[in-house]
Amino acid sequence: MVLHYSVLASGSTGNALYLETEGQRLLIDCGLSGKKMVELLGQIGRKPEDISAILVTHEHSDHIRGLGVFARRFQTPVYANEKTWQAMSPVVGEIPTDQKFVFQANTQRSFGGLDIESFSVSHDAADPMFFVIHEQERKLTLLTDLGYVSGQIKGMIRDSDAYIIEANHDTEMLMMGRYPWSVKRRILGDTGHISNEESGLALAEVLGNRTKKIFLAHLSKDNNMKELARLSVGQRLEGSGLKIGRDIGLFDTDPEHATQLTAI
Repeated sequence: MVLHYSVLASGSTGNALYLETEGQRLLIDCGLSGKKMVELLGQIGRKPEDISAILVTHEHSDHIRGLGVFARRFQTPVYANEKTWQAMSPVVGEIPTDQKFVFQANTQRSFGGLDIESFSVSHDAADPMFFVIHEQERKLTLLTDLGYVSGQIKGMIRDSDAYIIEANHDTEMLMMGRYPWSVKRRILGDTGHISNEESGLALAEVLGNRTKKIFLAHLSKDNNMKELARLSVGQRLEGSGLKIGRDIGLFDTDPEHATQLTAI
């Protein structure tokens, strides 16, 4: 089997990741309207009724906006930890009991040929968690929405074949921007979001010989730019001896358009 994936959307306005192996088609998060989710799946030639399950990282609206509508319309099973279920239930509305499943943080579940490992992160949500996806010897890390990358997380995600990792903001743009200080302090804090610089520093510590692709995700629409994120992270990686484009690929994600379906 081969693991294929596409970042359907990523950014302040909505997030969703598509995963596919033979017999399994999963979403991680469903943070855009139900209609937009159908459109994004169509961009990669996939149908919403074929989704086997949706896994939820946390209850913030840019990760669950279309969840209730999508799950009800297509009878899709949904997996989240108990605290996230409690926090998001008033927002997503009623989901049939036989579609609701618990996937606790810091545990592992199998979905066909995929073994998915959840881990806790520091973010201002009820019980936020992200995932390392294992398919035989291959490994894909999804890591956004966290205030810092702990040593424990670095150990878990080390030497992944590919990373989808947060590069939320340029610190100078954030500090000079229009946000009130309370919001800036939240973003910069230990339960906020990591910057371009912090993303590059973390990646430089965890990349291994098999790492081939990095997708920069969850960019702020007000406090970042794709070119700036690529430049900042790329400089950090090249400072550690890697050549972007030769040793490793560095790619954008987008809030409106899916990345092409990619194999690990």
